[in-house]
Amino acid sequence: MAQLSIGDFLIDCVVDLERPFLHAQTFFPDLTDDMFAHCRQLLPKADLAPDGRLQMRFQSFLLRTGRHTILIDTCCGNGKHRPGRDDFDHLDTNYIGALAELGVRPEQVDLVMCTHLHWDHVGWNTKLVDGKWVPTFPNARYIISRTEYDHWNARFQRGEQGIHLISFEDSVLPVIREGRAVVVEDTYEFDKGIWLEPCPGHSPGHVLINLMSNGSHALASGDVIHHRIQLAFPELSTIADSDRALARTNRTALIERLADTPSILVPAHFPPPVFGRIVRSEQGFAHAPVNG
Repeated sequence: MAQLSIGDFLIDCVVDLERPFLHAQTFFPDLTDDMFAHCRQLLPKADLAPDGRLQMRFQSFLLRTGRHTILIDTCCGNGKHRPGRDDFDHLDTNYIGALAELGVRPEQVDLVMCTHLHWDHVGWNTKLVDGKWVPTFPNARYIISRTEYDHWNARFQRGEQGIHLISFEDSVLPVIREGRAVVVEDTYEFDKGIWLEPCPGHSPGHVLINLMSNGSHALASGDVIHHRIQLAFPELSTIADSDRALARTNRTALIERLADTPSILVPAHFPPPVFGRIVRSEQGFAHAPVNG
């Protein structure tokens, strides 16, 4: 599996699962037939299943800085009830084994950084022990955006229903109760070269995670960009975006900012090749993979 070097930082993918998701025109409701045909020709064949579904990864990023061992997002999690998501309900994946293959045990993780609090980004925050959800990474601090936490906590306190509220209860509140969470402002800087940047739209408190070492820069983009289709057509928001107009504005601005720069995109759901730069092309923008 590819490893990315950003100065003195090392980044590895920790894959929970990889599979076809929804049909592209379901997930991107404004994707026309012509746009879809264009993507079929333009994108790597592995990005789209033969039946038109999006090939997507659900993965964390293991960041090793020399001082800290950090996980960015924690995917779906095992044994969790996810109504309406049959392919993700009560999973039994080898995520902890994948982490072990990279030489890291759960107790060695110092920090878990959450780009946002959707069910497929917080699932491995907790594991089930004797009928109770407890922190999977017992020595880690869990960094959570205040805007994002306040939004979901308010909805949970009102008794609202939905998959994100279920995951808030089984994957976020336990780390709060155990005193492992650190709720921070959306511009929080954890350490030199590691800082948050607000980028709402997909969720109200979504943040980017900037990584810089020795002049090299990478950006963990969470769900601001779900798929390479959105590089070809940045205007496409998804059915999962809480504010599609704001998501479109912030995604387009981010893509334009990164285009033709040395910055490397670290996207949550891209299938291989995962890491790459954004470049301008005749079609608009494209993903230029990088290795190492």
